[in-house]
Amino acid sequence: MYDLIVVGGGPAGLAAAVAAWEKGVKKILVLERDRELGGILNQCIHNGFGVKTFGEALSGPEYADRFEKMLLETGVEVKTDTMVLDIEEGEDQSIKIVEAVNPEDGYVKYDTRAVILAMGCRERTRGAIMIPGSRPAGIFSAGTAQRYMNIDGFMVGKRVVILGSGDIGLIMARRLTLEGAKVLACVEIMPVSSGLRANIARCLEDFDIPLLLSHTVTEIRGDRRVTGVTVQAVDDHMRPIPGTEQLFDCDTLLLSVGLVPENELTTNADIELDPRTRGAYVFENRETQIEGIFACGNVLHVHDLVDFVSEEAKFAGEAAADYILNGERNRNCFDLTTSGGVTYTVPQKIRKDSGMNLVNVYLRVNRKVRKGDITVKAGETDVARYHKENLAPGEMINIILPSKLLQSVTDEPVLTVGLEETE
Repeated sequence: MYDLIVVGGGPAGLAAAVAAWEKGVKKILVLERDRELGGILNQCIHNGFGVKTFGEALSGPEYADRFEKMLLETGVEVKTDTMVLDIEEGEDQSIKIVEAVNPEDGYVKYDTRAVILAMGCRERTRGAIMIPGSRPAGIFSAGTAQRYMNIDGFMVGKRVVILGSGDIGLIMARRLTLEGAKVLACVEIMPVSSGLRANIARCLEDFDIPLLLSHTVTEIRGDRRVTGVTVQAVDDHMRPIPGTEQLFDCDTLLLSVGLVPENELTTNADIELDPRTRGAYVFENRETQIEGIFACGNVLHVHDLVDFVSEEAKFAGEAAADYILNGERNRNCFDLTTSGGVTYTVPQKIRKDSGMNLVNVYLRVNRKVRKGDITVKAGETDVARYHKENLAPGEMINIILPSKLLQSVTDEPVLTVGLEETE
């Protein structure tokens, strides 16, 4: 019988387990399906991680190593090469049953008082975007190419087109160039890039790699191996514009077309998902609708920076510890809705007696805004207002709501988070 089981040993799972241990929970188990801890960070050999968390720029493996060392200083148990199959409620609803399998133990069930979901996310594939054409070799998701190059030591191609301007694709454009490949273009169907501005500058502009906005790949050519792709401009409805075809002679197509939270376990546990984030609906402490099950990191919503993942995982770990040591809090809460340019918020609910002095709310906007205010309103009344500059859909925003402001709202059960342009 464990007090807490953390599903996933990547940056979110490691930070959550350490935070729960430091809060006084001592019977903790981390289950990781890979052969070693660290998650996606193990293949992210570029630097830039940890500036917020550690005050210095680290590579992905270095960042993961910091948290692994913190974990080794605790008594947290770890089982790698272990696939979690299902999470169920026991006959006593305060107990959760985690079903898992690994080569050493076979099929096993673990009883626990609380669970933290930290499974990360996966890449969307060619099938998800339905590009017409044949199915030759040379088509990779950007993360798969990253693993082949950075861990296995294989070069994936010599002349490359990248579809999508997500951060992994931008980083791989630089990586391929540094290894001697020619990146012909980065093609983005949206009118704005989905990657961080810093990555666009460092990975494309610094290497003179063109970024074609409002364009997409409409055909893949080749039989045994990719020989070229057709790129077309698209209109406001994302439809290819006849007469704008460009043929790129290439041997490789990388897909960086979005990340999807890895939520099969979540749905199997009958936890409701937010269709905007594809992660669970959660309270301010990252507890899901099922008492005692928490979620954090990219399985909850896709983050830009691993530092934000660790920060959110710390909230979840501390909240799980509070639940284990002190029991469930009252679920009387505010619902957070969005309007005026805000795509989503996490959390989606805030308890009125959360016990937190400050509530962190993450959100994204749906358009570029040079100057604007993020507003939190109860009906027509401003509860809080945060001035922001240079907002973009590709960059997550964090606002902090003092609990004193929330306590001033007495009659309105819904808070609306919106965006008002000020210039």
